[in-house]
Amino acid sequence: MPRAVPHRERFDPERFDPERFDPERFDPERFDPGRRFGRCVVTLTVIGFDGGPLPPGAEEVLAGAEVVIGARRHLAAAPVPAGAEQIELGPVEPALATLAHRPAVVLASGDPGFFGIVRLLRERGHEPVVLPALSSVQLLVARLGRSWDDVAVVSAHGRELEPAVNVCRARGATIVLTAPGAGPAEIGAALEGWSRTLVVAENLGGPAERLTTLPAAEAARRTWGPLTVVLCLRDGSAVTGRGWFAGGEPTPPSGGWALPDDAFDHRAGMVTKAEVRAVVLARLAPRPGRLVWDVGAGSGSVAVECARLGAAALAVERRADDAARVVANAGAHDVDVRVVTGEAPAALVGLPRPGAVFVGGGGPEVVAASADAAPDRIVVTLAALDRIAPTRAALTARGYTVDGVQLAASRLAPLPDGTVRLAATNPITIIWGARP
Repeated sequence: MPRAVPHRERFDPERFDPERFDPERFDPERFDPGRRFGRCVVTLTVIGFDGGPLPPGAEEVLAGAEVVIGARRHLAAAPVPAGAEQIELGPVEPALATLAHRPAVVLASGDPGFFGIVRLLRERGHEPVVLPALSSVQLLVARLGRSWDDVAVVSAHGRELEPAVNVCRARGATIVLTAPGAGPAEIGAALEGWSRTLVVAENLGGPAERLTTLPAAEAARRTWGPLTVVLCLRDGSAVTGRGWFAGGEPTPPSGGWALPDDAFDHRAGMVTKAEVRAVVLARLAPRPGRLVWDVGAGSGSVAVECARLGAAALAVERRADDAARVVANAGAHDVDVRVVTGEAPAALVGLPRPGAVFVGGGGPEVVAASADAAPDRIVVTLAALDRIAPTRAALTARGYTVDGVQLAASRLAPLPDGTVRLAATNPITIIWGARP
């Protein structure tokens, strides 16, 4: 790691070396007298804390700081010089206003470049030197003796919890960087209906460090401290094979999407055909952080494909034998699909809010109930022409912009002499609605 230049070194015109000055790179509007050409004087350093010794060079940098910004616990633990101004980090903007033209240090947790303050500083024109410590993610998996190249990492800090929870619903292993109101209890409650185990790490690196492993439902009933990190594990999942892509296999997976119909076990052809599925997936736009409902799932081909593309998937199917097929198809493609056995619209009551909904059967009343769940997108496939107008009306009445297409595909089919003919499939009308 390069050694940071101490903050107490300031620009000295008598030591300026003109031979090292490049006039073509000099911008007078951006010139900062706190920085020198050649040996650059650093005016801002971000130092990470992980509960152990400070990173190399950190104490020297702190000794020359005029301003030190950080959380109360960091200011109390760091060797801040007596003459330095200490600013407890609350609202960010007032604190950053004190940094101009003064040797300053910002104290942060773990690796400040990993979901940390470094991005915020750079967005505001600063170019800090970063002295990182171990991130909370590294500490947690190290405590467990586990590899983590297969773990998806998401942040709920300063963001809505829903996308982070949807990644937990979709992936076998997810670490959530928590926040007030988006902690282990809230994550556990949102995972109702999914088989998940949580590893909750409290006060990592501190004297009160504690790791607790428990079912997600039990985590929802407990009270947790403010400093937590959560590892969410799908029950029965395990690290397999040799990793090559951090966070697990990238999406879309090998084999693409709109898989052949025979990639799914189905009852007497009750499967959304591949050509139709391709258009449906394009309109649903499944991706990590989204929850997709597959209503009237049949074989669950749409739900499985959405899960393969990284979305959390929930299938609603009234027939018990088809519900079992959805489970089997999800397992065959190594994805997790939550299956709710029941008839819509009654079965939709109380389900977590979707980002997108596919309705493969059930009629306009099911479309209306699905739209009442307020997804951003809703896609409906119709074989019966009489249902087109009521479906459009149900979506329009709920504020959706509606469009659609009729899809009639003909597939190559072999003839006895080895040539091929075109075999027509049944025309399907696809209606979709999007919120403005």
